[in-house]
Amino acid sequence: MLAALSVATDLGMGQEPEKAVRACLVATQLARAMELPSPDVRDAFYTALLKHLGCTAPGHETAFLVGDDLAGAPQTERTDIANRREVLALTATVGKGTGVHRIRYLVRTLTAGKEGGRTISRAVCEVGARMAERLHLGDGVRTGLFHSLERWDGSGDAHGLAGDAVALPARLTAVATQAVIFDRLGGPDAAVAMVRRRAGGWFDPAVAETFERVGPELLRRLAEADVWAEVLAAEPPPVRRIPRTRLDDVARVFADMVDLLTPFTLGHSAGVAELAGAAAGCLRLPDDTVDLVRRAALLHDLGRVAVSTHVWEKPRALTATQREQVRLHPYHTERILARSAILQPLARIAGMHHERQDGSGYHHGAAAAQVPAEARLLAVADAYQAMTQDRPYRAALAPPAAAREVEAAARSGRFDPECARAVIEAAGQRAAHTRNAWPEGLSEREVDVLRLVARGLSNRQVAAALFISPRTAEHHVQHIYAKIGASTRAAAALFAMEHGLLR
Repeated sequence: MLAALSVATDLGMGQEPEKAVRACLVATQLARAMELPSPDVRDAFYTALLKHLGCTAPGHETAFLVGDDLAGAPQTERTDIANRREVLALTATVGKGTGVHRIRYLVRTLTAGKEGGRTISRAVCEVGARMAERLHLGDGVRTGLFHSLERWDGSGDAHGLAGDAVALPARLTAVATQAVIFDRLGGPDAAVAMVRRRAGGWFDPAVAETFERVGPELLRRLAEADVWAEVLAAEPPPVRRIPRTRLDDVARVFADMVDLLTPFTLGHSAGVAELAGAAAGCLRLPDDTVDLVRRAALLHDLGRVAVSTHVWEKPRALTATQREQVRLHPYHTERILARSAILQPLARIAGMHHERQDGSGYHHGAAAAQVPAEARLLAVADAYQAMTQDRPYRAALAPPAAAREVEAAARSGRFDPECARAVIEAAGQRAAHTRNAWPEGLSEREVDVLRLVARGLSNRQVAAALFISPRTAEHHVQHIYAKIGASTRAAAALFAMEHGLLR
């Protein structure tokens, strides 16, 4: 299941599907070639498989700095920050394709400098580690992801750790991931030359030496192998399994990963799942169908990661190319889920959440009975939830106005009328959340600040919104970060989603 879901992280890095799976196989083999104990092999397996679990965390900040964050992601990932020529080549991609606006992105990137890059790296690592903890993968994987952007020589962006202070799973994963990337670019010889060149700088020399010994043959074998079968066989014993009762927990992790992509979508997938599940209950559907709808709703937007944050946050009309990218995101969702036998029953439902009863939807262009009842229900819940959230091109609608929009769409034939009625009924039953105390000792005012910070507001903007001084807003943010154990907006936003603080 996690191998299938790792494809979402591949797409979120602008890479081809299977990169994470291949890196997992290489890292696992390196760990075994170094004769590491089984727990260390297991940590390397999951750290490499989920290395980019936090890839959506800095999407908003990265798009602000460079424009199309996804277009430059593959080159960013393979760039050695200690190599001036490679850094200059990466800088040349900033703002590419934005026309007259390119100079603005270049100025922003150069002004942000190393501190801007450090903030982005910390966000990736903090969020990835927190999500690994939620997946109950153990301290070794959590630490491996927290250290995933460190370098052997201590010049890494995130925490500045060096040598053996960097977790071993992270050191193995660094070599394995780059080897897979360079193997695709130029074959095993290119991968070996790269590893040899970066040994002692980016890479642990002992891991690099092991790769030189076993890596070339491994890469040649994987070029012809069924990597999906290989990754199941390579998992160190005991094989990790979860009960079906915890599938929602896993789905929620990946739902939050997707929703972190922009401040406008925070909590969207969880909100759709709550609404769709309640609406399925209103229709008195069987319990297993309610579960199916809710899980499909949690994962319905996985394919969003294949589209640049720059596109999702665009306040103006999209170009024809951008519209086509957006129309394909349900396709990517469907293909990701179809890769897992456990998730496959959700694939068609989740992949049809933008279909409409009159055939005007996408990506299938299906109509009427061609759209399963569960997908019809999900489509309405998704539309209603989206209407009640701010978007770059419009403000959120109040619930009564959103209900009227849904009713109008049902009358015009776009939505199933019965599903529309069920969603509106379920939305009307939503009760205000009451609590005796806020999590981690947060005060009422700190929760107000946290909500604004999660949505990308600066300290000055927070101050204006709450009628306080910028200095007071800054103090609130510092106290909030200390209480919740975060140092970036993305980690704070994830905390807010986890604790239902955005509603």
